Amino acid sequence: MRVRVGRRAIDISNPDKVLFARAGFTKSDVVEYYRRVAPTMLPYVRGRPVTLHRYPDGIDAAGFYQKEAADYFPSWVRTQRVTKEGGSLSMVIVNDAATLVYLAGQAMITPHVWLSRVDRMRNPDRMIIDLDPSDDAFEAVRQAAKWVRARLEELGLVSFVMTTGSSGLHVVVPLKRTASFETVRRFARRVADELSEEHPAVLTTEQHKAKRRTRVYLDTLRNAYAQTAVAPYALRARPDGPVATPLAWNELDQHDMSPTRYTLQTVLERLEAIGDPWTGIGRRARSIAGAQRKLGDR
Repeated sequence: MRVRVGRRAIDISNPDKVLFARAGFTKSDVVEYYRRVAPTMLPYVRGRPVTLHRYPDGIDAAGFYQKEAADYFPSWVRTQRVTKEGGSLSMVIVNDAATLVYLAGQAMITPHVWLSRVDRMRNPDRMIIDLDPSDDAFEAVRQAAKWVRARLEELGLVSFVMTTGSSGLHVVVPLKRTASFETVRRFARRVADELSEEHPAVLTTEQHKAKRRTRVYLDTLRNAYAQTAVAPYALRARPDGPVATPLAWNELDQHDMSPTRYTLQTVLERLEAIGDPWTGIGRRARSIAGAQRKLGDR
């Protein structure tokens, strides 16, 4: 199977191979999804090192995470050498639709991206608070997201919300690239700690699952150099092919909202109907310095 994307002709091997057994989605379905969603998705992945979550034998078999670009990737797939503890590695940068489609053809189900871009890798332009439930009670996650948003607004920051396609929500804050990862992570942790102290029956920052009981875990650990988060509009390796989907805040109140509501089959229809709720997210970026001062005055 050959797919043309712009001026690239990309050969896809085994296009009829089933990658999602329960839903019946094949590799060609995954390729076509990423081809169609690329115009919307690219602003959220462009310029960021990507870790590939690949499932060559389908999601019911063991997958693997791939950080280093393979030697056989085409020369037009952009890469960036990044430093890591004890050395460096060459990571893929998804700057165009052809690269996204090529990686889908390599059975990449989910791209996970850095919170910084390659031209300033140690200064994030995103802060993420990951709301991870201890059970299937989504109402607590929904309430947690609203509390996080309200606190960030008090501190002068604009936040956005996204289903993860897994079990929870991400609250995402666009930032001006003036602070280090260490500064951002420390700030996010303090916000999470304060909220957990105010709502101890519902929220926790306890890393150990056994100690969380039924509470929602406010995870701020992604806010560090070389850490990643699932990209907006990425597929997830779960039975029905859910998609990490940006939402408008008022959508959280819909009775049928869930972390896995939108799938490979439905998210494109959603985009055609209402567009992308996160359009222009970068224009809402704020410096974290003012928020730090307000937090310090509390």
